[in-house]
This record gives sequence, structure tokens and C-alpha cells, in this order.
Amino acid sequence: MLTHMTTTNTGLPGGVAVSHLSVYDWPASDGVCGGTPHMHLACSEGYLVTGGRGAVQTLTASGYEVTPLEAGTVAWFTPGTIHRLVNEGDLRITVLMQNSGLPEAGDAVLTLPPEYLTDPETYARATVIPADIPKEEQERIARARRDLALEGYRALREAEGPEALAAFHRAAAALVRPRIAEWRERWRQGAEAAAAATGVQLDALERGEFPHLADAVVRSERPTARGKFGMCGRLDVYQN
Repeated sequence: MLTHMTTTNTGLPGGVAVSHLSVYDWPASDGVCGGTPHMHLACSEGYLVTGGRGAVQTLTASGYEVTPLEAGTVAWFTPGTIHRLVNEGDLRITVLMQNSGLPEAGDAVLTLPPEYLTDPETYARATVIPADIPKEEQERIARARRDLALEGYRALREAEGPEALAAFHRAAAALVRPRIAEWRERWRQGAEAAAAATGVQLDALERGEFPHLADAVVRSERPTARGKFGMCGRLDVYQN
């Protein structure tokens, strides 16, 4: 009996999300220009550098590293990597995110000082940028939360031993726990559905059947928002 599976996911192949990022050129208290340090809990992230130069600072249980970025560089990292983008000259990146939809659903926790990580409401008050306020006020809030996250980031970098990083991991996991059911549904409709569809297609091809080839489609998309204030810079985002 022929089994023909289609998926309702109309995003990019494999449940990948894409955005275009112009990294902030705002100087911080350490004289470095760039974005807000943060960590993803369930998504790997990839950078394709399309212009300019800079670096990504990363902090994991293995230690602190700096990866240079210039046009043509591809760099990526897995969940649990605290990262801070540094702009050394008009740094522009095409960002690829695993599990499309999860980053927008809150799969990121900024490295705020511990007192801001106690509960979702306290965290939201320090991080949310309202969409219905003037751009100038949005920028002020984005810069303020970047600088606040840098306070916590510096403390994590300067801490001796693994305890501080482990405490941040615990706090971040507790913050996102109420959203796991929502994330799981997004994953099921996106990345899991795409992987399952590939399995069905391989099974059909192995039997000498190919009904999915008759369902071929071509899609294109324009940004749904331009210049949005993101964690690391101004974003052009897509509905993927």
C-alpha cells in the first residue's frame, strides 16, 4: 500500500529559519561595539558573513573563545553557547537558526545579572521591547538591555570555577520551562515533520515509488519586517 505523506510546514527546508542581521555599532562600556550576549537552549545557530568584519565571543563549559568573522566566513555553535557579536566594521550576517519558530518563541535567554532571572515576569520587564512605541524609545530599551546583559556576561567570564555558569544554566532552563509545550508543537509542525517527510520519501523511492515528485512546488518570500531591533542588531525577518 502506498503511503504518501506531506507536511504543512511551508518554511525553509529542514525546519531552518533565516534572517538578515546588521550588527549593532553601539559602543559598550568596554569600548567594544556589538550586540547582546545570550544563549539558546534548544537551537543551534549558524552565521554566513556577507559583509564587514568582526568576531563572535563565546563562553561554554570549555571556556572563552573568540572567532573572527569576515565576508565569506561560516561559523556555527550548539545550544548552551553564550555568544556576543562584535562589530569591527559594518558587520552583516545571514543568520540560520535550527527549529524555525523556536527563537521567536523565546528560545534565548540574555545573560542578565541573577536578580533578573528569578521568574519570567521579572525577566520580561527587563527584556521586552514593545512594538507600539516610537523607534527612538525602542532603541533606548534595546541598548539598555544590551548593557544590562553585558554586566552578567562579564561576571560569568570573570568567575572562577564552573559554579556561576551552571547557575546561569539552571536559571535559564527554569525561565523557559513554562513554554516547552508550545515549543514542542512548533518543533513537531516544523523540523520533526520535515524529517519525517524525508523518511517517507526515502521509503517510497526504495519501493520504486515517487508520488511526492508530482507535488513539487517553488516558493519565495520577502521580509515580513525590516530593521527590527533584535538581540544582536537590526533584523530583516521572514515568516519561516
